[in-house]
Amino acid sequence: MTKTAVIIVAAGRGTRAGGTLPKQWQTLGGGRTSLRVIDHSIARFRAHADAIVVVHHPDDQDLAQSLENVTLVSGGATRAASARAGLEALVGQGIDTVLIHDAARALIPSAVIEGVKDALEQHQGAAPALPVTDALWRGAAPQNATETSNFVDGTQDRSGLFRAQTPQGFDFEAILTAHRAHHAEAADDVEVARAAGIRVAITQGSEENFKITHPEDFARASALLRQKEQETTQMDIRLDMRLGNGYDVHRFGEGDHVWLCGVKVPHGRSLQGHSDADVGMHALTDAIYGALARGDIGQHFPPSDPQWKGAESHIFLRHAIGLAREMGYELMNCDVTLVCERPKVGPHAQAMRAALAEIMSVDIEKVSVKATTSERLGFTGREEGIASLATAALIRT
Repeated sequence: MTKTAVIIVAAGRGTRAGGTLPKQWQTLGGGRTSLRVIDHSIARFRAHADAIVVVHHPDDQDLAQSLENVTLVSGGATRAASARAGLEALVGQGIDTVLIHDAARALIPSAVIEGVKDALEQHQGAAPALPVTDALWRGAAPQNATETSNFVDGTQDRSGLFRAQTPQGFDFEAILTAHRAHHAEAADDVEVARAAGIRVAITQGSEENFKITHPEDFARASALLRQKEQETTQMDIRLDMRLGNGYDVHRFGEGDHVWLCGVKVPHGRSLQGHSDADVGMHALTDAIYGALARGDIGQHFPPSDPQWKGAESHIFLRHAIGLAREMGYELMNCDVTLVCERPKVGPHAQAMRAALAEIMSVDIEKVSVKATTSERLGFTGREEGIASLATAALIRT
């Protein structure tokens, strides 16, 4: 199993970003997303690394102490020196690959991190980047004191040009050796690696993985965080689904029909009950109450109350679906199974689906009604009564 470490370089001063603190220690986002820039960066790597090293400026020691479950290292006078300090802190820990990341790239997507890690399975170095798509100009300085603008002095072919990002990943021993041999400043760790002869594969970067540099970048990053939070909230709402099960049984008595799922079905006997004894509708009603964690029919319509004597069962089902909507839920689908030897349900199943759909004001495609026998076993097999099972799925709207 490959052991991967992350070095988050946070030793810069970040003066172009403004503020009283270096940018990595400033707050980014709001609400649930209100964290410091460096906290956002660390959080993005928690699930992708076995160890995290944070390289901070010596003057930021007190600020760095608040970071949890990371190794703290004081940085050097240059970025290359800081990266090397992070690498040296990992010596002897059995690290196979290392990702070196700028703390100011606080919104890096997981896919970018995994893309680099995947590439390191075949290459000694890998780093994300985006191809340059804008036209490139060479600029010339003003020619006299009255001119305040630079001027276009030529164009530059953009073919094969990329905008570099981090994390830049490497075989640990290879990049450690490269940094130890590199005694000059470097734009990034890829430059150090290439100076040592390490080939670096280019992986897919992301526009979200931009580097917070100026004050307006904080606004851009905060807006992106708000957007992600709203999308997450909407997803949470969409995934707020509830399931409920219902079961009911009624015995046969004298009569010439049964009510099943809102349909009057001719039969040599009738079902007995306090209401119209619609066993299918009762099971479905209880399934909805169950999904809402709101008891059962007996709690809402007590059989001890004479006003419900002989009541039509659609009253109960309308109450249950109405309660669901009051609580912010809609029926996603339901399934009712009737267990009996007779009457035969098949010829009436479509009418039953339509009746239940009309009562609940839902599309018929959300309603399933089917039947089975108990192979002449038990009270249903002896034709002493009918049982019904139902499942209802509710989703928050």
